[in-house]
Amino acid sequence: MSSTQSKQIQQLDRVVIRFAGDSGDGMQLTGDRFTSETASFGNDLSTFPNFPAEIRAPAGTLPGVSSFQLHFADHDILTPGDRPDVLVAMNPAALKANLPETPHGATIIVDSADFTKRTSARSGTTRTPSKTGRLRRITCIPWTSPE
Repeated sequence: MSSTQSKQIQQLDRVVIRFAGDSGDGMQLTGDRFTSETASFGNDLSTFPNFPAEIRAPAGTLPGVSSFQLHFADHDILTPGDRPDVLVAMNPAALKANLPETPHGATIIVDSADFTKRTSARSGTTRTPSKTGRLRRITCIPWTSPE
C-alpha cells in the first residue's frame, strides 16, 4: 500500500536561510555545500559565515553557537540578508541565539532530538519553545537527525 502526500510548493523571488548549531557541528560546511548547490541552479547569492564568540566554548552554550547564512535569488543579490526566512537550528542554544532575529512568518527547522532537559538547561532555556507558545508566529518543523 502506498500513501501519497501532497506538498505545498511556494515560489519565492528570494530566500535567506541560516544554518545554526554548535561550533564543530558542520554549519560552515553545510552552508558551503548548500551554497554550491544553489549556485549550480544559476542563482545569484551572498553568504555570511558567523563563527562563535568563544574559542572552544562548551557545547550547547550560547557563546559556542556558529552559523552560516545564505541569501539567494534568481536576480542580483547585494547583501547576505538581514533576517532569515528559514532557520535550521541544531540545538536549543542555536535556536535561542537566533530566534530574536527570525521574523514573523519564518520557518524554523529544529533537531527535536537535541531538545532534552540537559541541553535546554545548558543553553538557559527551561522548555522546548514550541511548548511555551513562543513559536506561534513561526512555522516550526521538528526533525530528528539520523544517528
